[in-house]
Amino acid sequence: MSSPVRGIMSTDLQVLSPDDNLYEAALMMRQNDVGIIPVCENGKIRGVVTDRDLVIRGIAEKRPNSSQIGEVMSDELVTGSPDMSVDDVALLMADYQVRRLPIVENGQLVGVVSLGDLAVHMPYMNEASEALNEISHNTDHGYMQ
Repeated sequence: MSSPVRGIMSTDLQVLSPDDNLYEAALMMRQNDVGIIPVCENGKIRGVVTDRDLVIRGIAEKRPNSSQIGEVMSDELVTGSPDMSVDDVALLMADYQVRRLPIVENGQLVGVVSLGDLAVHMPYMNEASEALNEISHNTDHGYMQ
């Protein structure tokens, strides 16, 4: 069995609230060079906003930059726990076609693991490669979420 994901997940997270706006989300993504930001209320994850959410549910629907994140965020989440093995996390990401997985403990967001996190840790390159292959192969039109 592989090591727990706790050892490779990103824990230095920027978060937004559902009341923050699209402009703040886009600015935070640019400043932190990320494509996803967890959306939390009182420490509990309520959803995530992705660069894709901003484009598809924000810009394409002609929402103003002042629109609330809660209007465009993805709120049907797949999450993992920090004690899950890296193998199990990679399988979960492949099964649900996600490139980034929020990690939750006792209802609180504690980290995010991405395919990049799997890939930069040499022992897990196989898991990252397999997950990316599954995500790329099974996603409609070859697009990744």
